[in-house]
Amino acid sequence: MPTPLPTSGGANLSPPGADEVRVLSRGVVSAVAPDEGLSVTQRALVTAVFKAMTGHEADLSASPIEADEFARSLEARTREFRTRIVQVMVLSALVLRPLPAVVADRVARFASELMVDEGMLAVAQRFAAGDLGLAAFDFERNGYTADWTESDAQALHTSQALHSAWDSAVTDRALASRWADLEQLPPESLGRRVTEFYRARGFVYPGLPGSAPPLLAQHDWVHVLADYGTTVESELEVFAFIARANDDMRAFSLLAMVVSLFESGYLTRGAGLFESSTGHLSESGMAARVADAMRRGALCTGSVDYLRLDWFEFAGFSVSEAREHFGVPAKADEACASGSVGPWEPGGISPYQIKAGMAQADREARPYDAYGAVSRTR
Repeated sequence: MPTPLPTSGGANLSPPGADEVRVLSRGVVSAVAPDEGLSVTQRALVTAVFKAMTGHEADLSASPIEADEFARSLEARTREFRTRIVQVMVLSALVLRPLPAVVADRVARFASELMVDEGMLAVAQRFAAGDLGLAAFDFERNGYTADWTESDAQALHTSQALHSAWDSAVTDRALASRWADLEQLPPESLGRRVTEFYRARGFVYPGLPGSAPPLLAQHDWVHVLADYGTTVESELEVFAFIARANDDMRAFSLLAMVVSLFESGYLTRGAGLFESSTGHLSESGMAARVADAMRRGALCTGSVDYLRLDWFEFAGFSVSEAREHFGVPAKADEACASGSVGPWEPGGISPYQIKAGMAQADREARPYDAYGAVSRTR
């Protein structure tokens, strides 16, 4: 029988201590471990997420706990707290390929006992059943863009209606002009740095042929704000940061999407532009980097929906002013030691992007400048 949610006055709102973290991690492991035990990536991810988000060590060796007993241990915890724990379960399940049906069903059982309705559970079950096309549909139906309306495009400044969230806008000269005008801002401003970010990589401003969907372009501001490069590994960090900064639980689907693209490959395409490239979360140090990005997002001031933000309102802020405004904390030393780099550092750009940036500079008859970005394989 599901464990009821606490009354408003009886909820435990304090951060979990070391003892509770041992119980929480025991529950996550019990839900997501295949018959042969946790995978290497699962082990690294669970360890890193609990350490980054709570400051306490996970217990990966405890005996399994049943879903109902685990739910009773969280009887004083709110729906939001319980949902975040279920999301850790889902995230840890999505890195399995294949994803055993028994794992997907077990996570669903834990969620049911906790009275959590997490939309990405349906996606995990589709993956486990091999229904990959239907899973992609469930991302749209149950995730971040489920309630998208044309009015949401106002913050994107498109001149044309966007009928779905990831629609492109490649013939919108007014939109492209608005982005190009950012080049006239002061050198250290957020907007100016975003234009340098684009020119270094040969990215095309929204509104022009070859550009990313305007909604996806919103995350480019976050690369600069949160100091993440543009390799696939950095994309995992950016979306972990974005997903956790937003108190709308459906934002978790953004992280689930990039993990399904860039780790397990369950999705072949996403966000109107991204294409599958597998195995990146399994790389050494990546669990720590993603976990730290989640921590940084959670510590932002209030709930921030970075993809529905009108970034042009903040374009004139210096980068440091913008970070202070949103309460963006510094990266943890472990994340930096594990390879987390910014867009202007060695490793913060891919070889393909260097070539694209050089080609764009040639077409525009200007010197190429990577603004400090260097690919690790150049």
